[in-house]
Amino acid sequence: MLELSKLSTSPWSSPFNHLSRDRVRFRSLKPLCNVERVRSIDDDDASSANRMFILGLGFVGQFFGNQLTKQNWHVGGTCRSEIKRHRLEKMGFDAHLFTNDTEETKNLSLSCLEEVTHLLVSWPPIVGFGDPVLDRCQDVLQSRLGNGNLQWLCYLSSTSVYGDCNGAWVDEDYPANPKKASAKARLAAENRWLSVGNNLGVPVQVLRPGGIYGPGRSALDTIIKQEILTENQRMREARRYTSRIHVDDVCQALKATIDVPSPGRIYNVVDDDPAPRTEVFAFASELIDKKWPGKIKASPTAGAYRQGHERAEGGEKRVSNVRMKNDLGVKLLHPTYRSGLEDIIKTMENPFP
Repeated sequence: MLELSKLSTSPWSSPFNHLSRDRVRFRSLKPLCNVERVRSIDDDDASSANRMFILGLGFVGQFFGNQLTKQNWHVGGTCRSEIKRHRLEKMGFDAHLFTNDTEETKNLSLSCLEEVTHLLVSWPPIVGFGDPVLDRCQDVLQSRLGNGNLQWLCYLSSTSVYGDCNGAWVDEDYPANPKKASAKARLAAENRWLSVGNNLGVPVQVLRPGGIYGPGRSALDTIIKQEILTENQRMREARRYTSRIHVDDVCQALKATIDVPSPGRIYNVVDDDPAPRTEVFAFASELIDKKWPGKIKASPTAGAYRQGHERAEGGEKRVSNVRMKNDLGVKLLHPTYRSGLEDIIKTMENPFP
């Protein structure tokens, strides 16, 4: 059953102490299924505040939410475990448990969305099922969001929807032709959220980021952990081109679409250098060895390119970011992986005993 549960009311231990507890609450919060109202804010505050709700407070959602809370936004969202819910609460988010099982769920209230002014969809669809909310309660969702409060809706997709491009440069006008089931589900979800926005008369943007990396999730972390790569990871290592983007630049693009809303517009969100992953890992190894000499073994990706080169070559593409730069005015903080990895390692604590 789909369920949106309230957080406990324990005091926050958040780095964002400039925000009062009352100012980051939503009024008339109810669960997707059966959760009572848990928070309230006065009407004057409610009428003037920007209120972001993020369906999927994962890696990108947390980084973006942190930036918004620093700008006095009210930020809420969903997660999938009690442990994560409590951790998000301590970070200053109005988080809700969202679970999904095989039981049929109907007449979901979704009333926690009634006062939301901005909605970011940052979770992947489920292969063979679809978007977790739209496949079960699209009509209810639209009725909850259709009261005139919603100003912006964004769906975070993936460059995987382009499919096999044989190494060609790909812009947003390139026909999407996904091959994998997960990429097909992404494209279907894009179209459905665009339709929701059209029905509501709300500007909807679709962002298609490349591989997202950042603090805690990068080639540096993979090498330090010395984990054995899966078959899929080895296949990705074999590619000549891999488009990627630092999480800070994803947040830049998201904020830009709020400032310059463009209904129905699609934007690739990638850096300037679709470099092979083997090159990225080699550079990451150099950075680690320079900062902590002699602490790492050979990169876990060594030899992967030679092992899988012929099999992976057909599905490659180089993704263009020209529209993002020209239309949204985004100036990348990290135009290449080198800048991004150098920035990450500066703040890393010594991970070696």
